[in-house]
Amino acid sequence: MFEGQPQSEIDALMKADPEFKQLYQQHRKLDKKCTDAGLGVLPIDATTLAQMKREKLLAKQKLLRIYESTLN
Repeated sequence: MFEGQPQSEIDALMKADPEFKQLYQQHRKLDKKCTDAGLGVLPIDATTLAQMKREKLLAKQKLLRIYESTLN
């Protein structure tokens, strides 16, 4: 999700901001579930998958806002 950004910056932000850490972990969990559903490893209906993808996108948008606010 933060391709091209130094992992040390992301790690420091997770240590400094509990909300960022929680959102980051939530995004990773949802990303894994969506990937597993796409591979057929996690049997899930289309409606639930669409909801998970929306939640994942919202988490990503919040993460990016937090990350960008630390750069300014």
